[in-house]
Amino acid sequence: MSAFGIREAEETLAKVFAPWIVDLGLKPMGFDAGGADFLLPGNPRLVHVGGVVCGQATASAADTASVVALAAQNGRFRICTTVDLTTHFIRPLKPGDVTIRVDVLQNGKRMAYTRVEMRARGDSRVAVSATSAFAYLED
Repeated sequence: MSAFGIREAEETLAKVFAPWIVDLGLKPMGFDAGGADFLLPGNPRLVHVGGVVCGQATASAADTASVVALAAQNGRFRICTTVDLTTHFIRPLKPGDVTIRVDVLQNGKRMAYTRVEMRARGDSRVAVSATSAFAYLED
């Protein structure tokens, strides 16, 4: 494991991503050899007319958290692009905090793959699941 931790993740979130992604308020909670944990804080601006957290917000959070988890695995942010993001909305997320677990499935020289699970804080049931593929655009 590299020296890439919460402080470096916060800096990456602030500097690398578009302002509207920064506005999600995604918080890195910890890193380990297999991936990372994040928190998507409750935010009424992410709730749609149906009274639940909108899918666009969770898909964006899954993609963003994956990139930061990969940066931790690499010890630095490597410019990459999302090749595939498959998201399954298993159950609605009521407004409130969402916990996010990113598992890095493969992190190669040119490609990386992640699996993400999201749960309402305090609920053991998965609400959103995503798998992602990324192409590195630099070495």
